[in-house]
Amino acid sequence: MARTSAVELLHLGGFEVHLARKRIKNLHLRVKPPDGRVEVSAPLRMPLDRIEAFICQKAAWIRRQQEAIATAPMSAAESATPEEQAAWKAVVSACVPPLVAAWEPIMGVRATTLAYRNMKSRWGSCQPATGRICINTRLALYPPECLEYVVVHELCHLLERGHGPRFQALMDAFMPDWRARRAKLR
Repeated sequence: MARTSAVELLHLGGFEVHLARKRIKNLHLRVKPPDGRVEVSAPLRMPLDRIEAFICQKAAWIRRQQEAIATAPMSAAESATPEEQAAWKAVVSACVPPLVAAWEPIMGVRATTLAYRNMKSRWGSCQPATGRICINTRLALYPPECLEYVVVHELCHLLERGHGPRFQALMDAFMPDWRARRAKLR
């Protein structure tokens, strides 16, 4: 198990970097939503100048990732008013029931309850034991095929709990282009 020391906030290569030193062999760089935060995991004894050189080498990539995050619909969602959030819920709650009704007979499943929430980190959730499906209202900000993908994804969980090979095979069978749809949500 990798043991982590405290995270340091440093200015490296023109970026504010959250650096965590761990018992690992390689550097790991991430640019995280919603604000484009730069996170680096580095081996415990790696010199700081080597970490900074790596960040400088990746500067263009970091800026591209930060720009993509800043222009993504999820970025706008962070500062949405209650009225905007209510409008998203109205759109999603109007679109989901017909999608569920269309897909249930195709998939041979039945959702018992549909719920809608403004969620930061999930597009949907499913409770297979009860048949309850919850859909993120922020999907109103994305193309309609993304909402349909999430509906099919959650309905698939009524057939298979996890995201393993059987789940992926079911998604391939029901919605062959699901990976392209999912990519639009990232």
